[in-house]
Amino acid sequence: KLTTAQYRVSKSAWLTAYEDPLIEKINQRIEDLTGLEMDTAEELQVANYGVGGQYEPHFDFGRKDEPDAFKELGTGNRIATWLFYMSDVTAGGATVFPDVGAAVWPQKGSAVFWYNLFASGEGDYSTRHAACPVLVGNKWVSNKWIHERGQEWRRPCGLSETETE
Repeated sequence: KLTTAQYRVSKSAWLTAYEDPLIEKINQRIEDLTGLEMDTAEELQVANYGVGGQYEPHFDFGRKDEPDAFKELGTGNRIATWLFYMSDVTAGGATVFPDVGAAVWPQKGSAVFWYNLFASGEGDYSTRHAACPVLVGNKWVSNKWIHERGQEWRRPCGLSETETE
């Protein structure tokens, strides 16, 4: 289904482990590196940002004012994000985290991982991020959004609202 969003300029598709054994290997690699269960993660999203492609500042988790953000999935909120960079970008295209003053420049074969939720399940608002516009070239990325369900023993809840581990 084709959808149009003003806050994001890209093309994307979803790839499942059932369609290609390589996707299952990617899922297993993410699980091995993060220690998080992939059975309740979303399918791998592959996105292409051409010249002018960008994604305005946003959160990957559902906020308190969005209680039904991922209800239809039945897997809870997005606990973490894994982002693969599948291409180099000639100019532009950084992933920026404005609230912590960090930027990650696309480098083919690299990845970035972050927790969207504290161990308590509360959203970490410092994870607000954006994809800066691609100025020259193309940016290819893939995202794996990992959900809360299935993580109970892998990342137990914390005692305080902002406890990280």
